[in-house]
This record gives sequence, structure tokens and C-alpha cells, in this order.
Amino acid sequence: MNTKTEHMTKQQGGLRVLRQEAKLRLSDLAKAVDISLEQLKLLERGLAELDEGVAARLSKELNTPIQRVRSMHEAFRVIATPGEGYTTSKQGEFRVSSPAAPRPGGDRRRTVLDLFCGAGGLSYGFERTGRFVTVGGIDLLQDRVNTFTSNHPHAHGFAGDIRQIDPQKLVELTGPIDVVVGGPPCQGFSSIRPFRTLTEQDPRNSLVESYVLMLTSLRPEWFVFENVVGLVTHEGGKKLDAIIDAFTEAGYRLSWRIVNASMFGVPQNRERVVIVGNRIGVDFVWPRPTHYSDYRSMAGRRSELLRADPLFNGLQRPAVTLDEAIADLPAVASGEECTEYRASANTTEYQRAIRDGAAALTWHRATKHSPKMLEIIRHSGSSIADLPEGMVTSGFSSCYSRLDANRPSTTITVNFVHPSSNRCIHPHQDRALTPREGARLQSFPDTFVFKGTSAQVIKQIGNAVPPRLGQVIAQQIHDCLSEPSDERAPVLVEVDD
Repeated sequence: MNTKTEHMTKQQGGLRVLRQEAKLRLSDLAKAVDISLEQLKLLERGLAELDEGVAARLSKELNTPIQRVRSMHEAFRVIATPGEGYTTSKQGEFRVSSPAAPRPGGDRRRTVLDLFCGAGGLSYGFERTGRFVTVGGIDLLQDRVNTFTSNHPHAHGFAGDIRQIDPQKLVELTGPIDVVVGGPPCQGFSSIRPFRTLTEQDPRNSLVESYVLMLTSLRPEWFVFENVVGLVTHEGGKKLDAIIDAFTEAGYRLSWRIVNASMFGVPQNRERVVIVGNRIGVDFVWPRPTHYSDYRSMAGRRSELLRADPLFNGLQRPAVTLDEAIADLPAVASGEECTEYRASANTTEYQRAIRDGAAALTWHRATKHSPKMLEIIRHSGSSIADLPEGMVTSGFSSCYSRLDANRPSTTITVNFVHPSSNRCIHPHQDRALTPREGARLQSFPDTFVFKGTSAQVIKQIGNAVPPRLGQVIAQQIHDCLSEPSDERAPVLVEVDD
């Protein structure tokens, strides 16, 4: 194993690797740093934030620099986020919240159920078309459900483990479901175990299998499944093939692509695998990209990559840049907050649309960085290599680096307020992005209501499907049911290295 690979492997092991290096037992370390065993387990699994006091005590007991403790923990949290909470949750009853308002009489919109809903970005995009109404959302974490129901007035919220809910009892509350959407974590899904052997009460069920079982029980006309691009190559593609086989065995006609949200007006190069299926025999035709972004896909040359035509043919607009998305927001320093918009007559088309008529500015508060971090930020450039030698001792190439004002943002993660974890430093100001700026880069309108603590809301934003991408997919599903498919040919080209 070369030095670089060994370093990345250790980073991805997080605090557990450091504890093993120090040859300490879990219980002994928890006692030494004065935290509960349960809290240390959460930290080692990347499911909890690491405060400065605990980081300092861990540094002392593990005999390693505090910066190494922080950087390894944050690097591990980036890959530990999918399935957050499922490994540590206790089984119990579902917590059900009723809709804030009844559906209007005679509402003929197609109904949507959002599984693993998080903040509800995907289903919110469906609603923005005016063709769909969200009637339910399921998530393990209550703060996610609180945000979801605050923005979906006709939806029931279900907080709890999806593996414990009876689909038929769910539909008694929501009514019939036309579309199921969601992005289940794929850990534990077997590429060998055939779908036909699954049962709803089987304790071995993974979250993907629970998603499939929901489809077979509720029999919606359509479903939309989204996930990280790494699914394409994981286990040599076997896991993705197994997921596709499971959907096919469940009776759905499928089509899948690798989609970059920046191709549809989202100011962020965010790639996702999207699978769309229906059980009514309709061929789904992928939308034609509306914007062009010069980027290198994580998927390489795969034919499933949905790409825009070259800019010179005049069919697409340039991708929305970071400045075009957030430059109208008032400047804030580290640790500061602003609640009023800056008066400006020069707002961009995106800025005007994303304000959505909001009267007050919310969540525009900057992380309070330490003096050491502020010094790093002042020296930051496009990558960690731009820092003076010795200023930091570890980190990936994208850590401690500024975003480019004239390009779409890089992918927003749950750590977009922590420069030690990823590229998230403001292009002009000496601080990381604020939650409001992250929400804009995800295409959440300023009127979208986030519920929870700052840490919870940041994770909700970082994990979300951009609503604008959801809206495009939803509109295409509607169009596939009302227009001849040969009028909208997909745009697929190879990607150069």
C-alpha cells in the first residue's frame, strides 16, 4: 500500500483507527475522556459532531495532535453519513404527525410518498410542478420529518425505522400512492440474495429491500430512486445490477442515468444515479439538459451519463455559477449572522427566483472559526496545496480550499461549514458557507422552512436532493403520460477524460 493510499484509508477509518493505534478499549477511552460509551460509539461511526472539548481530551488520551483527531473524524463523517442513525437507533413505535391542512376537494394531482425523505427536496420539487401532491414522508430522524412536514402541508410525517412500518396501515392514512420517491442507503443490500426471497418481516432486510417491498405493497404507477454515483462501480457494478433486477422482478419498466444537477439550473456540480420506473408500460424519456457545465464526471465514459450538448450549438445556457446564486447575500464574518437582505438592483435571474418573495433572510449565519482556522482560511486557495508548507499536516486535496465564484459549486456535503472536511470556503469572504448559502446551492428557495438545530439543518441541506432536479424529473414523468415520446429525444454523449 503506497503512502497516499494508506493515509486515505486511515482517514476513512476515523476515530476508531486512532483508538486502535493507541491500543485502547472503547470503554476505557470513553471513561478517560469523560463521555458515555454510547456517545463514543456514535463518534466512531461518524454519526455525531466532535466538539472542541472532547477533541482536546481525545487528543491527549490518543497521544496525537488535535488537528489530526478533527480531520480524521470529519473525513470519516463524509462517507459515514448515508444511513445516519440506523446503526444506532433503538426499535420502537413510529411517531406519526398529521397534515397541517386537508387536501382541497376535487384535488386531481398525483400523490407522492417520499421514503428516506430528509428535508424533502425531491418531493418538494415534484410539488413545484403543480402536477403532484405529497401525502407522506418517512425518515428515521424526527428533525428531518419536522422540516419535511413544514413544507408539505398535505403530508403525514412518519418518524421511525421504515423496516417497522406496515405499508397497508400507512396507506390507510395517506390514501392510494401514485409515485414513490427516495434515496435509501445501500449498505447491506446483497448482490446475491434474490428479491423473491424477501418478506416484509425478515430482520435481514436492508433499507433498499424495504424500499422495494414498499413498491410491491403499494403498487404505485411510478417510482424514482436516487443514490450516489459510487453505486455504479461498487462491487464491480454488481450491487447496482442487483437493485435493477429487484425493481424489474417487482414489475417495473426501468431506465437509469447518471445526472449532474448543474445541467438543469442548479448551481452545483452534484452527480447522482437516478432510476425511474413505472408499471404501466410507458417508456420514460430523459429530459434534455438546459444548461452546460464543463466538468469531469465521476462516472468516466459510461453511456448512461446524461450530458448537455456543447455550448456552441446554442441549445443550452451556461451553468449557474456560485456568484450568480449567492452574491446578493450580505457579507457576514466568522460567527456573525444577518437577517436582512442587502438592497440591490442587480440581482441575477437565479437570485430573484430563489428568494421566492421571502421578506426576511434566515439561516445566514457563519460558523465561528478558531483563530488557527481563520489563519488557514486567509491563506486558502483552490486546493490544500496552496497553503504555506506546514500550516496543516493532513487532509484531502479539496480540504481547506475556496470555491470558485465563476463556476457551479462542487458537491455540497453535510460538512459544508467545516473547511477541514471539504471545499467550502466562500470565494470572497474569510469563512465557510452559511446554511443559507448551502441551501441556495441546493436550489432550496429562501422561503423553505428548516426545522432543528444548526447542526441538524446543515445535515438536512447537505444530504438533500436539489428541488430543481426533482422538479425536472417530475415534469418529465407528467409529460411522458401526456405527450408522444419521440418529440423529446435524450441527449447522450461520451465524456472525455
